[in-house]
Amino acid sequence: MSWIVMPTRHPMMSRLLWLTALMCLAWWSLGRATHAEPVPLPASLQAVPFTIGEWRGRDEPEFQPDVLAMLGVEDYLNRVYRTEDAAVGLYVGYYDSQRQGGAAHSPMNCLPGTGWTPVRSDYLTIMVPRESDARGAPITVRRYRVRRGADEALVFYWYQSHGRVVANEYWSKAYLVYDAVRLNRTDTALVRLVRMLPDDRADAERAERATVSFARAAFPVLERHLPR
Repeated sequence: MSWIVMPTRHPMMSRLLWLTALMCLAWWSLGRATHAEPVPLPASLQAVPFTIGEWRGRDEPEFQPDVLAMLGVEDYLNRVYRTEDAAVGLYVGYYDSQRQGGAAHSPMNCLPGTGWTPVRSDYLTIMVPRESDARGAPITVRRYRVRRGADEALVFYWYQSHGRVVANEYWSKAYLVYDAVRLNRTDTALVRLVRMLPDDRADAERAERATVSFARAAFPVLERHLPR
């Protein structure tokens, strides 16, 4: 008797095939939606206020032209916001279109490229106030912990567009396809918060709580400055 042995599909192979199919669909869909115009910001991100709740902001030095060319952003914001006992870096990179190769850069790729080594990566749900819901609503952000030499930093980041918050790169690509077909739009913003962490564990936990507090304060402000 002869037997037909069916190959066992490895989970990693299934994931790779799924991602390949998704990327092919993305490029096909974006290629078909050729008549959409880039979506400009209502105003420059520099119009984001320097005072957000109890936090006071200060601009960081402007990026060099080669850095801007690599990022491919239409506009960006790079500030440090401080209270008496905490400091959080806020970066927002806005892409008015992702059709011509100007895709949002994931911090999970950019930070290791600047010498930061990943320590931990997971997700965190934060309840934030929203203009559309007076009771507030949860958003899920990527929580990323990195180390470079003796320094350790906590990073929160998410992709924000069309009233939606996405913290996963794969889902971000899926929604890119969906919105290109449904809305003929591919604009998005990458929001990243960075907080340097002290060595003491209790202080590190307080630093994370401060970062969450800033995320809650900043989210409704950013909602007003990004296209819906």
